[in-house]
Amino acid sequence: MSTPKEIEIKLQLPSAPSLRLNDVPLLRQASGSKRSEDEVSIYFDTGRLKLKRNGLTLRVRRTGGRYIQTIKSDNGSPFERGEWETEVEDGRPDLKQADTSTLEPLGIKKLRKQLRPVFETRVQRITYPLTRKDCDIALTIDRGEIDTGENAMPLYEAELELKRGNKARLFQIARAFARATSAELAVKSKPQRGYELLADEDAAAVSSEGIEIAADMPARAAFQSIGLACLKQIVANKQAILAGDPEGIHQMRIGLRRLRAAISLFSGMLAEAEARDVKTELKWLTNELGPAREFDVFLTRVVAPLQKQSARLVGMRSLSHDLADRREAAKARALTAVCSKRFRDLTLNVAAWLEAGGWREPRQKLLRERCEEPIEKAARAQLTRRWKKIRKRGRRLAELDPGVRHKLRIQAKKLRYATEFYKTVFPGKRKEKRRAAFLASLKHMQDCFGELNDVFMHEKLATDLGKVPVARSAKRSERVFAAGMLTGLEEARFKPLLKAAEDAFCAFERLEPYWR
Repeated sequence: MSTPKEIEIKLQLPSAPSLRLNDVPLLRQASGSKRSEDEVSIYFDTGRLKLKRNGLTLRVRRTGGRYIQTIKSDNGSPFERGEWETEVEDGRPDLKQADTSTLEPLGIKKLRKQLRPVFETRVQRITYPLTRKDCDIALTIDRGEIDTGENAMPLYEAELELKRGNKARLFQIARAFARATSAELAVKSKPQRGYELLADEDAAAVSSEGIEIAADMPARAAFQSIGLACLKQIVANKQAILAGDPEGIHQMRIGLRRLRAAISLFSGMLAEAEARDVKTELKWLTNELGPAREFDVFLTRVVAPLQKQSARLVGMRSLSHDLADRREAAKARALTAVCSKRFRDLTLNVAAWLEAGGWREPRQKLLRERCEEPIEKAARAQLTRRWKKIRKRGRRLAELDPGVRHKLRIQAKKLRYATEFYKTVFPGKRKEKRRAAFLASLKHMQDCFGELNDVFMHEKLATDLGKVPVARSAKRSERVFAAGMLTGLEEARFKPLLKAAEDAFCAFERLEPYWR
């Protein structure tokens, strides 16, 4: 029996009191049939959060005098979830009324004894039915809070649930609503936010998550799963950036790089114009975030240790202060970018492209065949092509100029991401062991290439700093001297790093492809 699915788009609404819902055209048209009610939802789990660890949530919601028990499963997509609902007698879960196939693997009898409330949401919910000829969509506005008993956070969001029609129309209406309200794509559900609040991790940076891809999955579905996982990482790290955590910038950049790598890997089956537009926006955001990360790495890994050794040098103090100012300006630039309308449009447009873009149903026969090709076959071809390209270029590593070395580093990074994407595509203990060795070697080689690239970038930063007009009581000669020390420090690292990179490449070259 197929799993009942809930298809919805969740949007975070601005908390500004100036937002007047009655002024939004979509809502004004449906205001006559809107419904308002107060809802209290209690989420249950075990002491060790067994449901959460298995991708499930269980809640009992009180609406008026009724109690509705809902179990949801997370299948990796922020827009589709398995959902099972049933009415129960009171505010306690009744697992006898639950879908047994969902909970049976966890042991229903034992689970029933271990369940306890972990947090609750209290919201005023307004529902607007948006009925069109081609679709029925329920748009709900929730205003309230999530409460763990020790901590609470405000909740102000919209959900657009597709009752009838297609996803393309759902996203079209979602974008119109977002433009009118300055709402933005949200990828965390209420229970996800509740669990983060419970662990005091609501503003923590978010790393990339594992992706489950079966070997016989069509390439189209595999790309969509990969793309959505990358998009979730991009959006989820905005909160960490707002909180001033530099790791949030780093992790958002990783999400961007992974998504761009995925688009490159699957370029043969994507509509060229659509993909080009998406890549343009992703590159814009990458460039807006880049300087903050570069200055942060330069300050912490290069300048700070040398400043500690040469604390008396006026020029070094001056350079350090200027560099800190530039880092703050770069962080402000990154913050401005993620708070901009362009960022809001980017995330929602990418989501619409992944879920309902024209690439999913191409007219050309060749593209349709590539979309339906089993991912095991497509992945093997992708990995082989990338692997051969790196082996060819890497043999001339010592002769390459910084620009070509950087391109080689990018190729290594794409192969690494592909290896991570396809973790479950080539099963078996032997292949998994070989894949782990291949990935470890690839990571080490990429790190070496990254260090070489950092040397080049740091030398450029140090030279530029030395040319800045006299500032902070430092004479120009003192600043130039300090900049020269930084440059010299990086130059001294070059030859050992190049040797380490060559050794790492040789070790990588000796490995046999694990996917064969």
